[in-house]
Amino acid sequence: MTADTFPRLLRQHAKDRPNSPAIREKSRGIWQTITWSEFAQEAAHLACALKASGFRRGAHAALIGDNRPRLYVAMCAIQWLGGVAVPLYQDAVAGELVFPINSAEVTHIFAEDQEQVDKLLEIRDQTPTVKHIIFDDDKGMRHYDRPGLVSYATFRESGIKATDQRKSIDTELQIGQASDAAAMFFTSGTTGQAKGVVLTHHALINRARAAAQLEGLTPQDVAVAYLPPAWIGQNMFSYAQPLAVGYCICCPESSETMLADMREIGPTYFFAPPRVLEAMLTEVSIRMDDSGKLVQNMYAWAMNVAQRVGPKKLSGESVSAGDSLAYAVARATICDPLRDVLGMSRLRVAYTAGEAIGADLLMFFRALGVNLKQLYGSTETSVFVCVQPNGQVKPDTVGPAVEGVELRFTPQRELLIRSPGLFREYHRNPEATQAALDDDGWFHTGDAGYVGDDGHLRIIDRVKDVGQLSDGTLFAPKYLENKLKFFPYIKEAVAFGAGRGQVCAFINIDLAAVGNWADRQNLSYTGYADLATRDEVVDLIAQCVRKVNAELSADSTLANAQIRRFLVLHKELDADDGELTRTRKVRRGFIGERYQSLLDALFGDAARVAVQSEVRYEDGRTGVVSADLRICNAVTYSKANESTTRSAAKLA
Repeated sequence: MTADTFPRLLRQHAKDRPNSPAIREKSRGIWQTITWSEFAQEAAHLACALKASGFRRGAHAALIGDNRPRLYVAMCAIQWLGGVAVPLYQDAVAGELVFPINSAEVTHIFAEDQEQVDKLLEIRDQTPTVKHIIFDDDKGMRHYDRPGLVSYATFRESGIKATDQRKSIDTELQIGQASDAAAMFFTSGTTGQAKGVVLTHHALINRARAAAQLEGLTPQDVAVAYLPPAWIGQNMFSYAQPLAVGYCICCPESSETMLADMREIGPTYFFAPPRVLEAMLTEVSIRMDDSGKLVQNMYAWAMNVAQRVGPKKLSGESVSAGDSLAYAVARATICDPLRDVLGMSRLRVAYTAGEAIGADLLMFFRALGVNLKQLYGSTETSVFVCVQPNGQVKPDTVGPAVEGVELRFTPQRELLIRSPGLFREYHRNPEATQAALDDDGWFHTGDAGYVGDDGHLRIIDRVKDVGQLSDGTLFAPKYLENKLKFFPYIKEAVAFGAGRGQVCAFINIDLAAVGNWADRQNLSYTGYADLATRDEVVDLIAQCVRKVNAELSADSTLANAQIRRFLVLHKELDADDGELTRTRKVRRGFIGERYQSLLDALFGDAARVAVQSEVRYEDGRTGVVSADLRICNAVTYSKANESTTRSAAKLA
């Protein structure tokens, strides 16, 4: 059989490299390894159990939990029988699971632990198609006794005993086609109701192989699986590509131990959205702030050298002997130890995607010697559309099209894509499918951009978000937000200004970084809301906004898009409150509506504004957070009178 489906790829690896590691998991402080032969055998047992329990070709089974070997085994077992795997976000509240489960008419659900089972039992009456819930971790589950609820171990044992199903699952493996639906991923729902994106084996495997060939991935590579498996990005790097290539993935013990586990893993291949890289940079900044003056001075010098020389070295450009020597010293004293602390000492290639990354953040990691590159794609395109080749990494591009991909643009600059990795349809939503996928096979992305003379794609922003100020100045909110988020004290920013005479912004502080700063200033506080509303903190953020405005003033097309007024929000933007998607993307429209009174005050002349917000806690309870927020007028710059504005900035 041709290895053109995921179960057949698994069988091939079990034959070619039976004793090589497929998945490693850290449990109770110890790394445990599953080989390819063990992976294949476990998937076969689970496929028998599924078949015996009534699961049929074309049916949907959901998976909810963190990255765990058994979750990936279950995914392959589902596909073995011609079923469609539906990963769900593990941090979703119970009510958010009803729509995807009912939309896909899910019959079986693999759940990681008691927390996930409790959510599923809470909505059991609202999800009538669910017949079986299989849980992995049995901690706290001793007295649970519900129809259809069974432990993974018991379910697996039923598969081992179902000897009459062995021949049946072999037949299923043979009749599977590359054109069969393999998985359904629900979109983040940034602009409305999430949609189920149906992807075939061919689409996912084709794009996985194209990217693997581009980067020269081999079975000896190692990757870490730590992001939500329900996100297509993580699923591609921890399931589709490992099965296409044969490399090993490693599952950290928990999100809290991820960095420490990365140092032990030593991955060679890494994927991180900008928010993860921002968190890493924030941790570095906090450590440097806590260091002595000597270390701080060494860090400042080393990073200055690294940012000037490091990217050139990675790109293969020639540098002077003096710069080479200085960079060698900078690496030995600061850069290499810092890479080791971040678990990046063995990285050969790293990708960032999911949303636009700020140029400063990208170049910070490249200055350390990390071969961090941008890629562009989406759920509907099986991730890989454009990738920056080695030696051609530019902060303002996402690289040229990957082999097999075609790009074109509408008169409104909307990007259209044609690719072997395109989705089949939006599940049970023909209107949305027809709107996104035209008769000629072009997918309408909703992103605005253009291809430069160098052949690299440049994404400006979402078409719906790119606009103009009332004077005609280009307004690209994501560009401004990324500049703000480079500062360790700013965790999230939301810019507004389309159709208005100026740009204003909401800002979330980073509690860890600002809290560390406050401790060093002997500034006491009781929590996030208290800290965020302190005048000293608002003044600290004002310094960051001032620096962003200084950079914007140097660009004639963006000089008028400087941030004029801002406020520090009294609460963190939260997916549970509907302000972020489960992939942590800002829902700008929702935030604007929810905090309309704050927007009115920002674009008016008020100096302060009172606000009350309902918040949802992790246990499902709701509460109200009240605050009196200060609105700050930012220092702005103009080229014509730069010296005057800089003097004003010093006074501020």
